[in-house]
Amino acid sequence: MSGEETNIGLTSSHTFSALPEKTKILLIRHCEATGNTDGVFQGRIDTDISPNGAKQLDLLALRCRNMKIDAVVSSPLLRAVRTAEAVNQYHRLPLETEPLLAEIDAGEFEGVKWEELPLRFPEATRQWYEEPWNFQAPGGESMRQVYDRVWKGILQVVEKHRGHTICVTSHGCAIRNLLCRAKGLPIERIGEIPWMDNTAISILEFSGETCLGVPVLGDASHLSPETSHFSSQSWWKQ
Repeated sequence: MSGEETNIGLTSSHTFSALPEKTKILLIRHCEATGNTDGVFQGRIDTDISPNGAKQLDLLALRCRNMKIDAVVSSPLLRAVRTAEAVNQYHRLPLETEPLLAEIDAGEFEGVKWEELPLRFPEATRQWYEEPWNFQAPGGESMRQVYDRVWKGILQVVEKHRGHTICVTSHGCAIRNLLCRAKGLPIERIGEIPWMDNTAISILEFSGETCLGVPVLGDASHLSPETSHFSSQSWWKQ
C-alpha cells in the first residue's frame, strides 16, 4: 500500500513546508465467535471465540507479526479483545479498550436466531435488509446512532495516537458504519459497504481528524478457505 506522494518544494528562503502527521488505522473485525456459529444476532452479547476463531487468530497473529504497530485498541467485548490479544502476541503493547467501538446495541434482536427474526420482528428485520440506515431493533440503538458513535470513538483513538499506526479491533456492523463515514458517504449509502469476513483487515489513513481514504478494504487473504467464516455462512453476517 502506498499513500499519495506529495512534493515539498523549497521556498524562496529555503525553508520546508510542514506536513501534518499521518495516522494509520488497521481496522480488524473480530474472529469467529460462538454467536456466529450458533447463527444468532450477537450485538452486545459477550460471546467467546469459536474453535475455528482460534485458528483464525493464529493466522492473523502471524500476518501481523512484522507489521509496524504502535498501539492496540479494542472494543471491550470479549471476541474483539481476544482478537486484539492475538494481534498483540508479537508486539506486547499495552492493550487499550474503547467502549465507543463496541457493536450495535440491538435490544430484543440479541440472542435471537437469524431465521426467527422475520417472524418476531417483521418490520425491523425488513429495515435491516432493505433500509439499514433506518434500522432500530426494539429496545436498541438506531443505526444512525451507531454511525455517529463509532466515528466519535475512532477520532478519539486518532487524537490519542496521532502520527502512529494503531490496530483497532471491532465488529461487523460497527466497522461497516466506520467505513461508510471514512469514505465520506452518508449513512443512507451504507448498503454500498460490503460486510467483512472475520479477522479481515481494512486500513484508514488520517491527517488530523480528516480521513484521507481507505486504501485497503476487508483483506482476509491470511485465511484459508477452511477457516473463512464467509465460506460456510448461510445467514446474514454480523
